[in-house]
Parts: sequence; structure tokens; C-alpha cells
Amino acid sequence: MTYTQTRGSSTGRRSDEAGPDVDDVARVLEPDGTRVADATLDPWISDLSPHELRALHRDMVLTRRLDAEGVALQRQGQLALWAPCRGQEATQVGTAHALAPGDFVFPSYREHGVLLGRGAKPADYVLAWRGEEHSAYDHTTINAAPPQIIIGAQSLHATGWAMGAQRDGSTDVAVAYYGDGATSQGDVNEAMVFASSFRAPVVFVCSNNQWAISEPVTVQAKYPIAGRAPGFGIPSMRVDGNDALACVAAMRWALDRARRGEGPSFIEAVTYRMGPHTTSDDPTRYRDADEVEEWTRRDPIARLEAYLRAEGVLDDSGLDEVARAADTLAAEVRAACIGATTREPATMFDHVYAEPHAGVERQKAEYVEYLAGFEK
Repeated sequence: MTYTQTRGSSTGRRSDEAGPDVDDVARVLEPDGTRVADATLDPWISDLSPHELRALHRDMVLTRRLDAEGVALQRQGQLALWAPCRGQEATQVGTAHALAPGDFVFPSYREHGVLLGRGAKPADYVLAWRGEEHSAYDHTTINAAPPQIIIGAQSLHATGWAMGAQRDGSTDVAVAYYGDGATSQGDVNEAMVFASSFRAPVVFVCSNNQWAISEPVTVQAKYPIAGRAPGFGIPSMRVDGNDALACVAAMRWALDRARRGEGPSFIEAVTYRMGPHTTSDDPTRYRDADEVEEWTRRDPIARLEAYLRAEGVLDDSGLDEVARAADTLAAEVRAACIGATTREPATMFDHVYAEPHAGVERQKAEYVEYLAGFEK
């Protein structure tokens, strides 16, 4: 579903009715894996090789296994918190696979699959959540900013980076990832104003997973979220976020526009958060089990797997190999977490600034005194 500057929602609903239909999307894979034609998406994925298709599936499986390990580690007291991404693998891996090495992503706290696609190492996923590092990975090696906790703030960072790349004469593109709830934040709207005004090479990827913590998306969106972007002068596309091929196609479309100097694009990937918002949340308190079961039948990994099997691209031996790779990654993540060396608490102040800072030194001294109080 593509929107232009003059087109809003295609649902035809009154403003007092329920929110947008989750099937009002562009897709090329039906929930059962059947391939369907789409005139907008098909040209962008016609060159995908069997190797690339298997890599998509592999990274989605690895992301799910990594996510399950993160939840387990938190439940066992090894991590302070974890933001599950189960159910959103197609959106994350599909869009990440379309990126070029020089592109730079600005993720929220849930984009584990995006980081995997950018080459994150096992320790990179857990050390920050364990409280061992401010940012677990070197952003210059995987071209990914630290996961942003402040809702929507990374959209401004992405737009600023894109404007810098534009002035450098680069063809690299910035990508901001955030959820449906972030679209109600001022930062996101301000970022879109700047991006549109300066034709910045940035792509906004909204993972509409139906729930902004405990509030359904229908509270803040009576029409498709993708319909908002044209109001800023930004073309948008609304795709099935559980269809990995559709996500690859949408991102390729957006990246191509940016590299040709046509400015920003907006992608609304309609998906579902199968687990809790974070491990401190209990989703059974605010959503119905029938809804979860309905989305289980739309599972993104099962969908792609069914298609690849039908095409003869993936067989049992290939699935076994992927399962072993997933187990290996999970074991490496666990080892990196449990084997981490916890530094003295006061060292958290040591690298806030490159040079000595009186205010930080004062805070450090006060904190050391505070900790000493527990030893008396």
C-alpha cells in the first residue's frame, strides 16, 4: 500500500470507527506462504537469489533464538531487562538485509534482528542490558547507533546524520527504527519536518506491532500511520511486516529514493509483538489470548519457510543446519553474558567526557561515599 502526498488512508472508514485494518497492506507472501503478485513490490525483489532467500530465513531464525535466550537470561537474573522481538523478525531482518555497508541505523531497544543483520557480536546484545557497558558495541564497526531507550529520540539523530551525509556528498542513508507508539512523540514529527524540508536521505521504519506498551494502536491511530507521512511531504508505504520479502522490497524502494536525492521515505510495517513489551511487563493484563492466537497463524518465519520449501530452496538438512547455528549463537550469547567481568561501580563515571570534568568528579565522589555507607 503506497501513499503519495495527496493520498491518505485507503480504508474508507469514518473517523469515529476502529483503527486501520491490519490486512490493508502490501504483501507478496500470504500467511500460508503462498506467493502473490504485487506490482509495486515485485520489481524490487525479482533478483533475490536462493542464497539470499536462505540467508533471510537463517537470520530470522537466529534472531528468534537470540531473543528467547535474552528472555531466559533476564528471568534467571543475569540481565536487568530485555525487550522481546518475537513476531517482528521479518520487519527487522528484511529491512536490514536491504542495507548497504555504509548505511547507518538508529535502532530502538527492540531491534535485535537489525543488529544481527549489521554484524553484531554475541556480547554486543547483552552487556548493556547487564549494566556492564554504556554501549556494548563499537558503532563504527557495524554502523549502528546504541539502542535508544527514549521513545523516538533516535529519529532526530538519524535525520541529523543523514543531513551530514548529504553535505558530505555521500550516497549513504540513515535509517530510524521505532514503534507505533513513537509516532505520537514530538521528536518523530520534528525529525520528519527536518527530513522533508532538507530532502535528507533517511528512511523512517515504523514497526506497528499493535501495542504501545499496554495501549492498542487504535487509541492513537484511526487511520493507517503511513498516511501521516505525506502530510510532511514524505512518500510512504504500508506493508505486511510479517512478510520478509515485502520488507526487503519496501526498504529497497526507500533506499533507492534516498540515494537518488529524492529525500526521505516512511515505511509502516504492520506486525505484532508476540511477547511482553519488556520482561517487566505482563501482556495478559491488557490483551486477549484469542488475538495472540490469531497472530500466531501469521508467523513470519513459518510463512517464509513454507514458501522456500515450496520453491525447493530449503529442505530438512538446511533447516537442521540453521537450527544448529541458532543454538551456537544462543550459547555464545549466554557465555558472553555470564562470563562478563563486572567492574567496580564507580568506574561508570570514568569515560563520560574525554577530559576531566569537575561536575562528574563530584558526582563520582558522592557515589563512592554512598556505596561506602553499606559497608559500615
